[in-house]
Amino acid sequence: MTETESITVRAGTPDDVHRIMGLALLACEENGLGKPNPEKLLRDIWPSLHCERGIVGVIGDSDPLEAAILLRIEPMFPSDDDCLLERAIFVHPDYRKSKVGRAKLLCDFAKKAAVGLDMPLVIGVLSNDRTEAKSRLYMRQFGDPAGVYFIYNGKTGSA
Repeated sequence: MTETESITVRAGTPDDVHRIMGLALLACEENGLGKPNPEKLLRDIWPSLHCERGIVGVIGDSDPLEAAILLRIEPMFPSDDDCLLERAIFVHPDYRKSKVGRAKLLCDFAKKAAVGLDMPLVIGVLSNDRTEAKSRLYMRQFGDPAGVYFIYNGKTGSA
């Protein structure tokens, strides 16, 4: 069995909450726009760990977790039609240099969820760090982008 075959993405459970919160706060520190509010994070993470209008895909069982993706089911403005919205995708820095593409595995998890739910997946890169590399990964996974974000008078990871 290769290293890639032994790494899987699983649905997070309520038992993962503290490890996911730790990973989420690390992600906010690295990529966030503004100071993170743990209570707001938990308001999206907790129901998703119960598969209530969302899901968390997780890689790893130890502390810290290797990687995670938070997906929420919500309508996009101005429609009432639901979409699967990626809130965050993050690979812990200790696991980025591996030949195993954890970010790709999380993207595959998101695509399977979108197909299984029969709804569009809205996912993107909102980061000033390694933006080009992240965008190339997403283009390989999802095809051509449907737009871009710009941040004026601010920068991610500056909280």
